[in-house]
Amino acid sequence: MIRLQNINKIYRTSDIETKALNDINIHIAKGEFISIMGPSGCGKSTLLNTLGMLDSPSSGEYFFDDIPIHGLSERQLAQQRKGKVGFIFQSFNLIDELSVADNVELPLLYQKIGVKERKMRVTEVLEQLNIGHRASHMPQQLSGGQQQRVAIARALSTSPDVIMADEPTGNLDSKNGDEVMTMLSELNKIGTTIMMVTHSPYHAEYADRIIQLFDGQVVSQNKAKVDVSHA
Repeated sequence: MIRLQNINKIYRTSDIETKALNDINIHIAKGEFISIMGPSGCGKSTLLNTLGMLDSPSSGEYFFDDIPIHGLSERQLAQQRKGKVGFIFQSFNLIDELSVADNVELPLLYQKIGVKERKMRVTEVLEQLNIGHRASHMPQQLSGGQQQRVAIARALSTSPDVIMADEPTGNLDSKNGDEVMTMLSELNKIGTTIMMVTHSPYHAEYADRIIQLFDGQVVSQNKAKVDVSHA
């Protein structure tokens, strides 16, 4: 489904050059659950942004469903993302001025989906995540765990093939964090491909495979130790 070949990402200023990704080679199959780990500053979020087509590599080749992504303009990248990729962030990234339902509906507006179908999808996904009773609430009226449920609902509203999750449990206590990981596992079981950046070795084990980064390079790609008690 996803193939990265010799991907490099270089950030340049007037006096310094930083290589955030260094010859990354990764193959990700449809339906895989991947955890990306490594110390702060090693390139995890840069890799996730590249995979999610939010950023372009400086060199190398990226194929998504055999479509060459490298070299596309920002507008073309946005077109490729539509309906294919959903994002979940550590800081939730909800819009405070919009209700829960309106936050979840937002990606559907960009896809020019009709009002009736938008409302139906929003209702379905909020009920799926047991947050339907909060549809008219504002984000600041919710707990951290509830806000992350809304963020997941927003990511799911477009029925994406892939979910990119950047530290989805980072701002949550252990109970809410485990609930989020259970949700991601359930989504993966029905065929959604998931790529997750995490600092938590425990949460990383929910994945099929753990990719370890160090100084912008892949240093290992190991199968996770499956624990059926939480998988």
